[in-house]
This record gives sequence, structure tokens and C-alpha cells, in this order.
Amino acid sequence: MIVTKREHACLVIEHAGATLVIDPGSFTAAFAVENLAAIVITHEHGDHVTPEHLDRLLAAAHSTGAPTEVALLAPAGVAAAHPGYPWQVVSAGDRHTVGPFSLAFSGGQHAVIHRSIPVIDNVGVMVNDTLYYPGDSFTVPERPAGAGPIPVLAVPASAPWLKIGEVMDYVDAVRPARSFPTHERVNSDAGNAMANARIKLVTEQHGGVFVPLAAGETLALD
Repeated sequence: MIVTKREHACLVIEHAGATLVIDPGSFTAAFAVENLAAIVITHEHGDHVTPEHLDRLLAAAHSTGAPTEVALLAPAGVAAAHPGYPWQVVSAGDRHTVGPFSLAFSGGQHAVIHRSIPVIDNVGVMVNDTLYYPGDSFTVPERPAGAGPIPVLAVPASAPWLKIGEVMDYVDAVRPARSFPTHERVNSDAGNAMANARIKLVTEQHGGVFVPLAAGETLALD
């Protein structure tokens, strides 16, 4: 399994001849994939989903004459905000299998930005029991007894709803074997260097490895 980090919050995961896209939003440049099996959207904010990305990815998939429809999985808020797409609505605790991808959803709510801003739906997703991506939250995914640490954690690095101390506490709570940063486009280069250093510090304190992925770079997950 290979993950390619795109700009900001978007991940592209390839496995066994199929592709999964997570959170293609407004801060992510247009991109193409082959053998698209599913798109997962964690929540309705524009930096995580746009009709432009959805339409382009779906049109490209349909033009190849793929034998099966692309699965679109998202919480109810996304389906309400973007009607007209064949959403499969998911909630915390749900599990779905799409092609070679096993998807386990958790969380349920976006992190609080400010008391004046309503809290919306948000789901984190575990892919093939290997990669966990929390969307805009600090959800700690449940693990079966004796399962060991989360193999790979995609860590939100900067946002209006977080501060770096909370990010460090989150990494400390999850204690992943490997971590890499996401949700970083609102940072300057200096801000990203600082955030990466803090995530790296806590990851390594628990024997993990931090990988400072930038947009376009890949990581083998198996």
C-alpha cells in the first residue's frame, strides 16, 4: 500500500491495483488517479471537499469504462452540503469494504473552532488497519487488545481549531509507529518547520518514526 500526500488535507492511497482518495479540497491542486475505487470525505469544509474535485475525479473514472461505480463515503453533513452525488452516509463505528480497502470510521464531530461556530459532522478513517486519518479532530482510534500501536498516523499540523501543544498531546495519546503531517497549507514554511519538529519530537519519544512528507511525496505503508 502506497500513500501519496497531496496539498493540505488530501491523501491518495494505492493498493492492489485500486486507488482511494481522501479529502480533495480547495487547497489541493487538481490531480489525476487511475483505477479509482472510492472517495472518502471526512467533513463538509471546502478545504476538504469541492464539487470541482469530485466532478473531475468521477468523470475521469467513468471515462475509462470501469465496471463498478466509484464509492463516495462521507458523514451526513457532507451529503446535505453537496446533494446530487450518490453518497454512502457513514458514522462513527461504521465499517465498509471497497475493493481492496477496509475502511473503519470513528469520531463523529469536528473539533471546536470557536463557541460562535456550530460544530459539524466529522469522521476519522482507518484504512486497512494501517493508516489513520482523523480529519479535523483529535480522535484517538480504538485498537483491539494486543493489537499494538497505530502503524501510521496522518497528523493535522495547523488549523484555526488547534494549537501545537494539542497536536503534541494527540501524538502522545496515539503513539504511532510512524507519523506524517497533514493540513499544513495555512502555515508558512517556518511554521511548517516548527510543527514538523514538534510532531517529530513526540513521535520519537515513543520509539516512532516521523516522515516529513510534502505534497507529491509518497510513503510505503506495508
